[in-house]
Amino acid sequence: MYKIVKIALIAVSVIGFVLLFMMPNSDMPTGEQMDSGSIDAMHWLAYILLAVAVIATVVFGLKNMISTPGGLKKSLMGVGGLLVLLAIAYGLASGTDVSVEDMKRVNNIETTEGIVKSVGAGINMFGLLLLVAVGVIGWGAVKNATSK
Repeated sequence: MYKIVKIALIAVSVIGFVLLFMMPNSDMPTGEQMDSGSIDAMHWLAYILLAVAVIATVVFGLKNMISTPGGLKKSLMGVGGLLVLLAIAYGLASGTDVSVEDMKRVNNIETTEGIVKSVGAGINMFGLLLLVAVGVIGWGAVKNATSK
């Protein structure tokens, strides 16, 4: 199995290296550059590699989760915690942070109050996860310092 993966990685590397030299020149107009076959091939190569990475992550994650005693319970608790944080973040988002009419008028961006609320929820979620991460790191440092 290891040899197959190694050969596949070498093949993908060679394909990427060849495509790198087939890229259009910078003198070419942008529209023509984007219609280039090598750009399309690079995009497809990236999509294939992303798909392989996602599939491998999900398969091996599920395998480890099922084979480890208590792994499923811990995973479900983690997902539940994330859903609770998401609900809190969405509840904290107001949706009226930005004037929808001003965005249409100034930037010509079509948006709704729901979209603004979703963006606000994402920003709130980032902040909450940052606080949780800092708290866990701090708790580990305090626990480590007091356990000696």
